Amino acid sequence: METIDNAVRNILHIKFRLGLFENPYTDLAAPSVMYADAHLEKARQAAIESAVLLKNEDQILPLNEQVKTIAVVGPMADAPHDQLGTWIFDGDKNYTQTPLKALRAEYGDKLNILYAPGLAYSRNEDASGIAEAVGIAARADVVLAFVGEEAILSGEAHSLANLNLQGQQSELVSALAQTGKPVVTIVMAGRPLTIRKEAELSKAVLYNFHPGTMGGPAIADLLFGKAVPSGKLPVTFPKEVGQIPLYYSHNSTGRPYQGTETMLKDIPLEAGQTSLGNTSFYLDAGFTPLFPFGYGLSYTAFEYKDLVLSAGELKETDILTVICKVTNTGTYEAMEVVQLYVQDCFGSVTRPVKELKRFTRISLKPGETKEVTFTLPITELAFYNIDMKKVVEPRDFNLWVGLIAKVAY
Repeated sequence: METIDNAVRNILHIKFRLGLFENPYTDLAAPSVMYADAHLEKARQAAIESAVLLKNEDQILPLNEQVKTIAVVGPMADAPHDQLGTWIFDGDKNYTQTPLKALRAEYGDKLNILYAPGLAYSRNEDASGIAEAVGIAARADVVLAFVGEEAILSGEAHSLANLNLQGQQSELVSALAQTGKPVVTIVMAGRPLTIRKEAELSKAVLYNFHPGTMGGPAIADLLFGKAVPSGKLPVTFPKEVGQIPLYYSHNSTGRPYQGTETMLKDIPLEAGQTSLGNTSFYLDAGFTPLFPFGYGLSYTAFEYKDLVLSAGELKETDILTVICKVTNTGTYEAMEVVQLYVQDCFGSVTRPVKELKRFTRISLKPGETKEVTFTLPITELAFYNIDMKKVVEPRDFNLWVGLIAKVAY
């Protein structure tokens, strides 16, 4: 009841701040603040900060002055409604700035921008337009492939049996890659998709989820280096749906992954009936995800050092202070999301391999160092034991502050 009371209290607090207890009615004649310039700028910045750079081979991004012609292809390049995402009952697509529109507005007088969608929409099975997309890709210095899923495909009661790109989108990316031109794949989707094949075919992958009204200008800023990617994945990306459930905070197992397990292609003929792996290892997909929780690249590099704990041993009533220094060792001013993880090494019941406890976003100029401080009450290390009592057990704990490394495909 206390939890419910607190939830209701939060709602009533907002209503009180809005003045709804004094005047519960809306003045329909009042000027609308929908799509106000200040709000659009906030939406643009939110789209920038939530985008996640998953791959950037040969540092192809950000695009530089050597790029003279770009090919814009894919069903999500100019999809104003679907870019908004699910549950947008009051969304007006007439205000949406798509990537195609933003690129033309910002760079139309500087670059030769070629456009062919290839597919009319994300589920489209008609591949007749792919040839035109391939044609313009062959004439371009770089190909921007905008793929993903329509707004209606994600959200409540929209489950899918597979998480591949729908329709002929995978075939489109394959055909673009066969031109030999560098492909930058930009994904707009409401969920993690199994894009291992497309990631391997692409020089870079930028995941934007559904970026909203100002997604186009935000993506343009990221592609050309006016903004630097800083988003981190809030969810684990599987290689195959058969790996699901797959999440970073899974429980420890009695037979954990060792890194020496045998993959399907390496099993010798007429092998003896022995155990080749463990319960969390798949012979065809391995143990690791495609992209792990907390992962995200930048155009610059960060160095973590001088990790200091307030104490090595603490009581249940204490508060742990964690301090570290983060330095921007690259050439771009950028934001970094600093993450703090904790592992309970031995519990009376099985505990997760790690848990995210804190994170913060900091901005660093090239060469700048900032000190980051986290405070963690030891009571937050509590869990429900076998008797369903919330307890903090005296244990050894591991702690990490730093970057989440990309695992192998």
